[in-house]
Amino acid sequence: MSQPIDLQLLLSVPFVDPDLGFEISPSGDQVAFSWNLSGRWEIYIQQLAGNTSPRQVSYGEGAKFSPRWRPDGQQLAYVCDLDGSENYDILVYDFPSGHQGNLTPGTPEAIMSGYDWSPDGKWIAYCSNHSGRFDTYVIPASGGQARKVLDQKYTDYEVFWSPDGSTLAVVVEGPGQDFWTYLVPLEGREPYPIAINGQVICAKNACWAPDGRSIAFSSDQTGRFEIGLYQIDTGSVTWLTAGEGEKEKPDWSANGLLTFTTSFGPRTELALMQFENGTLSHNRIEPGVVYSPKFTPNGENIILVFDNPCHPDDLWSFSIKTKAFKQLTFSLPQTIDQEGFRLPEEILYPSLDGVQVPALLYHPAHTGEQPPAVIYVHGGPNWLTQITWDPMIQHMVSRGWVVLAPNYRGSTGYGRDWQLASRFDFGGVDTADVVAGMEYLSKQGIAHRGKIAVTGRSWGGYLTMTCLTQYPDHWAAGSAVVPFLNWFTGHANSREDLQHWDRENFGDPETDHDLWYQRSPYFFLDRVLAPVQLICGAQDVRCPQSESAQAHEQLTALGKVCEYNLYPDEGHSFLKVENRVKSRLQQVDFLAKYLESDGP
Repeated sequence: MSQPIDLQLLLSVPFVDPDLGFEISPSGDQVAFSWNLSGRWEIYIQQLAGNTSPRQVSYGEGAKFSPRWRPDGQQLAYVCDLDGSENYDILVYDFPSGHQGNLTPGTPEAIMSGYDWSPDGKWIAYCSNHSGRFDTYVIPASGGQARKVLDQKYTDYEVFWSPDGSTLAVVVEGPGQDFWTYLVPLEGREPYPIAINGQVICAKNACWAPDGRSIAFSSDQTGRFEIGLYQIDTGSVTWLTAGEGEKEKPDWSANGLLTFTTSFGPRTELALMQFENGTLSHNRIEPGVVYSPKFTPNGENIILVFDNPCHPDDLWSFSIKTKAFKQLTFSLPQTIDQEGFRLPEEILYPSLDGVQVPALLYHPAHTGEQPPAVIYVHGGPNWLTQITWDPMIQHMVSRGWVVLAPNYRGSTGYGRDWQLASRFDFGGVDTADVVAGMEYLSKQGIAHRGKIAVTGRSWGGYLTMTCLTQYPDHWAAGSAVVPFLNWFTGHANSREDLQHWDRENFGDPETDHDLWYQRSPYFFLDRVLAPVQLICGAQDVRCPQSESAQAHEQLTALGKVCEYNLYPDEGHSFLKVENRVKSRLQQVDFLAKYLESDGP
């Protein structure tokens, strides 16, 4: 058997941030983006013509994300997270002077990363929990007192300014797992949500048309995410797409084109639509994932982020004229051979109740008769495992391990019914779907039944622990990264917007006490038979480190094998490359101890 792929080397490969966005300059000749090239998340600028290298423009402590150009191109804003706590500040870099200033200094409250400049460059709109709940504010771009402009009962999430500066489109976390979009006139009329016949509908990814007369958005009103068009003057909604796939992240060109992503389960392609006649095409680089496509101002190209198991996240461009893709940033060192990377097989397997569960199955190139396996559980739960860059998976497969990544009930990407199938049943049907993956590998002879481990981060860490407590004799080991284990304490110690989501999707800790108790692994740690690993960050506002600490204390008191790793300077997402590398090495070393031993 060949040597495993060097995990430390792969984890040190930089990648462009795919989630908090990039932005094209108003002149259309450069793009600003967040990149951890140096091991720290900084803002870089890449020229779109020529062969120049990206230039770093941010500096100082903290991780920087979400760049936003001032409309005249003279300044660039971005958010900064000092310790992983997601309490962002908004920083502004001034190109003429080279000075970086803090627009929101000394603010103890949290600020969301989805903010926007006014078209005249005089104001910035953002969402903050200054008043105890995330509301929308505008603040002078030169600094000063912020003014609240939207105050409704749900969590404001991200904001987009209309082209004429008169109105904000604010995406809010609505009831259940929906997002709503409010239109907020800054003078006169009261705020109002996008609705059909007076009924508010799910509407996210709001994107103003260039003329400001309509908004494109993504909604699963029809059962899967489609692109809708809301007319400002009439209040009418027209559906622009239909058919297979989940359509999200729309963006307009000035010459009548619309782009968005279409996801077919774990694969995402770039969609391009002629707005006037509805002509639609799909384009792809390779099987993988496209993120947040945006037109250049002249409408000739689309900039996007792409990744797959052979390519870390990088910026690419797509030519409207030639239909050709071009890579703009190059994160993968030339010294790393892509030939060893494995693409997954898309499969379905029966859950414990017979329902078919979609999953990605990674087969090692060389195995023994019955290799060990890892059930790799995604977080969220409103998320899914896609065909993406993941050094951990590639390393595990190169060791000869099978990796199965289930998109259990509650995952996105397969329609509204699948996403909501676990609502008010968390730790129940989703746990069963994960456990059924272990049964599938065993019954099909794909993996050794006594050598199957389970691991995941965030919600995946929670499901790791429900698997270990509800089905204790199934597992060789379990590694839970930034998990929560106790619904009561996890809820009480979380931010208000996260508590809102809990109440909307799992009820109330008092009236639904029995359900919350039964689905909290913490109260059933005495059932655990397999060795447990817990990895957490002290600044985590989503799954507080106290969750792991109290579980470690209890497991140790019960005489169970439990390894506990706390990172004092990290939050929910580990932002420092050295901590990311160390924690992942700890994770795989722990699993290898029990999957590669000589025992049964």
